[in-house]
Amino acid sequence: MITAGIDIGSITAKAAIVEDGKLLASKVMFTGYNAEAAGSKVYEDLLAQAGLDRSAVSKIVSTGYGRNSVKFADKTFTEIMAHAAGAFFLNPKTKTIIDIGGQDSKAMTLDEKGKVKNFVMNDKCAAGTGRFLEVMARALEVNLDEFGAMSLQSDKPSKISSLCTVFAESEVISLIARGEKRPDIIAGIHESIASRVSSMLARVGVQEPVMMSGGVARNAGVVDALEKKLRVKIEVSAYAQVNGAVGAALLAASL
Repeated sequence: MITAGIDIGSITAKAAIVEDGKLLASKVMFTGYNAEAAGSKVYEDLLAQAGLDRSAVSKIVSTGYGRNSVKFADKTFTEIMAHAAGAFFLNPKTKTIIDIGGQDSKAMTLDEKGKVKNFVMNDKCAAGTGRFLEVMARALEVNLDEFGAMSLQSDKPSKISSLCTVFAESEVISLIARGEKRPDIIAGIHESIASRVSSMLARVGVQEPVMMSGGVARNAGVVDALEKKLRVKIEVSAYAQVNGAVGAALLAASL
């Protein structure tokens, strides 16, 4: 049985195809201003990549911020359920998931069967999310893809006291004016994210193994800051960014 999952985030749209518990293909593209068009496009590109036509796919599940915009989906599931299913598929021993996406962040714990025991979600403020990092990257005139590597060069992270995106940007501009080094400022930004996420995790409890999913998992600096703050090893799969789509495809198989 072949099923598909489509995860429409505020920044990127992801899609994955699974056949009988095996991941066949995945695709990522920018969402842009039209989530419905992005869902159709990422799915069509994924089918072409996998060499399949629409008739080969039995069920489709959508998830993410724009899940309701995928009109051709058979059902929608929350990101919590999708990321839990995806993480459990990637590593059945996973007990804690940190998911940082474009506009929200989540922390959840799983039982031994991969079911969500507890979760907490920050969707009221952009602080600590991909959008937060985008704003900081613009202020520092640094390509966001370089953020992780640059912060790892720092041996004296700057102090970023504000967790609000607007105020944190002002702090960063002040640090630039004082002549602080970019790697130190970026490392400070990552430490501020780690502080916010660790506060969320304190509410659900950290149990190892810990996995990080979402687009921000690609940022080695954030992962490093979280590992130091939490004092645990964090697993980051090669499929971290498409984890929600993979989970949605797996959930589709249960329909």
